[in-house]
Amino acid sequence: MRTARFLLIVFSALAAGAGYGQGTVPTFRYNADHHPVTLPGRTPAQGGTTVIPTVLVPVRLQFDSKMVAGQPFPLDAAQDVPRVLRSPVFSTVSFGAEGATQYADAMLRATAGTGTGWHTLLGQPEVHPVTVELPVGYGYILTSRSTGTLLGVADAEYVQRAIFRQIPRQDGKLVIALTRNTAYYTYGDATVCCSWGTHGVDEATGSSFVLASYLGASPPLVEERDVQPLTEQLAEWVNDPLHDPLFHAGFGKPQPAGENIVPPWRWPATQGGEHEGCGGDSPATRYVLQDPTNTNIRSDLPAGPASVVRARGMTWHLADVALMGWYTAGAGPYSFPDPLLLLAAAGRCSAHRHPSPGSADEPAPPPAVAAVPSAGAKNGHDLIGYWTGNGPGGTILRLRDISPQWDVIIVAFANVNHQAPEGTLRMDMQPGLDLTQMKEDIAWLKNRGKKVLISLGGGGEYFTLAHKASIPTFVKSVTQIVKEYGFDGIDLDFESPSLVLDSGDTDFRHPKTPSVVNLIAALRQLHKQFGPDFMLTLVPEGPQIPGGYPSYGGQFGSYLPLLWGVRDILSFVDVQDYNTPPFEGLDGEVYQLGSVNYDAAMTELLLQGFPVGGHAGDFFPPVPADKVAVGFLVGTATPKLVSGAMQYLITGKAPEGVTYRLRHPGGYPGLIGAMFWTIDGDRDENYAFSNLVGPQLHGYPSGSQPGPAKSGER
Repeated sequence: MRTARFLLIVFSALAAGAGYGQGTVPTFRYNADHHPVTLPGRTPAQGGTTVIPTVLVPVRLQFDSKMVAGQPFPLDAAQDVPRVLRSPVFSTVSFGAEGATQYADAMLRATAGTGTGWHTLLGQPEVHPVTVELPVGYGYILTSRSTGTLLGVADAEYVQRAIFRQIPRQDGKLVIALTRNTAYYTYGDATVCCSWGTHGVDEATGSSFVLASYLGASPPLVEERDVQPLTEQLAEWVNDPLHDPLFHAGFGKPQPAGENIVPPWRWPATQGGEHEGCGGDSPATRYVLQDPTNTNIRSDLPAGPASVVRARGMTWHLADVALMGWYTAGAGPYSFPDPLLLLAAAGRCSAHRHPSPGSADEPAPPPAVAAVPSAGAKNGHDLIGYWTGNGPGGTILRLRDISPQWDVIIVAFANVNHQAPEGTLRMDMQPGLDLTQMKEDIAWLKNRGKKVLISLGGGGEYFTLAHKASIPTFVKSVTQIVKEYGFDGIDLDFESPSLVLDSGDTDFRHPKTPSVVNLIAALRQLHKQFGPDFMLTLVPEGPQIPGGYPSYGGQFGSYLPLLWGVRDILSFVDVQDYNTPPFEGLDGEVYQLGSVNYDAAMTELLLQGFPVGGHAGDFFPPVPADKVAVGFLVGTATPKLVSGAMQYLITGKAPEGVTYRLRHPGGYPGLIGAMFWTIDGDRDENYAFSNLVGPQLHGYPSGSQPGPAKSGER
């Protein structure tokens, strides 16, 4: 039997400033079933105990978006430090075959062996509090009126940078930055939400770190408890200690040497078939919710499984995670602490490739279910969808071959031409499309009473109109596209970071951000040029309109001045109820995507109006129901959910289980209808949405628009 030795290991090369990418914690290379990976500590072959000194950084997050007595609202993790110190992050608990030890050590022993005397422990930490002020546009606070509990939502990269401006390089140590009741979005984009933190190697200091939240009094919508978020991020750090979160946030640096890459894995069967295809090639969460043990992919907030243990007289919830052997198809166990969560290794995925583009001679094969024929006169309720031309298996779905249920077809996209002067757009269609046929199909649809628009921008496109002199360029390029193809109008899909309000731009009625001001002027020129029948629609993401309720600035509420500026020439606005984090409804409760509650609450913000940034004196007025539609994503929403949401919003008849109460019990009979991304996806699913929701909408009687609720109804 090897005698246990108590060793403190510090990399002298790092102490001498070996450079960013290696981290400040000792690591070793481990052969995980013929896939060399890096793990923290030192190799089991050497035996002994490695103690990693830690610095625990309780963070006081101050949210400028919510002011109390003239001061930013704080969420302070200092009160949670004693609990974290008593938890299995630092204290000992029994982990079965792995012995009585800390969480991270037990995970490493389950991964690389439980030889006598081999341990990797976190030392009792130095405590180093910091304060981070979050400017408007970098986070917001949500409050549940019924429970009084709070949830912060913040920009992960901003918080990480702000912390390490105050915490210098920690040679030989692990920094554990602790926030309270805060979920995070990444890429600087609130639609990429939510996680409980991040981990890896900090870019500025080279320090190894974990950033995560402790969950105190249960915040709204949150299923996880106490140190579960912290152990999630700690486990991902164990699986990939050289992870670079800022690289994966799109900052374009070369990938750090040593970051763990595993064979592309397939979502496990435990997901109930909700996941399809490959999950990634990393054992750490590079993207939000990309975790094989996650059980709730239809929500914004992570809801992974937990093992419940007792330690130091308290009950703790510890994240159940996939072990390295699961990713590398090695021997079990595959999950930790619960070895029964994953009973088989990951299935393999080939490298993801898009199907070869088809051509006009390769039409989409006939669906298994026929499209329901269109019937009845127009009633003011429309089925609206985006079309890209992508048919099944790389074939082409022609416009004339879509379901007759679609009333408004929005062609995606006219993209920004970055090689041309500012404001220039160009048609950028699916390869293989016959543009002559496409023009013929547009005319064919219009002859049948359909409206066909061209969408400008699209996800991932950066658009700016920062210079007034660029307005004619924008107007000219859009005019050319509309006339050449015969479109009935345009749809604006300028997503974050395209439309971001400048600092100090606080009045939606009088915007100062040049790109917003110039875009409003350009749209009014286009409408004047084409006449009153020219259609103009807006398709904001969740943060760009509902996000203006808890906070106004940056990406939050960025479409409000645009909507206000074109209100008299607007055809309709349809908020994307899928690219969105959690938000509050007018009832003071917090809702997240994937429920009728969310769709009703977010849509009523438009229909009833709301105090911008929560300020009672700055009210965004109601938008008439005949200018409002609701946006859904085929593949995330279900036909049943969409049908229930439209029934509730239009008629006031609530499906079972709905808790949000409309300000108008009778609903909004004038509401236009439902929008989908995409028509192509609906076709792939055998018209599951259009065959159900189309006849439903077309069967409602025409209705008048109820006025906003009286003040006593709020």
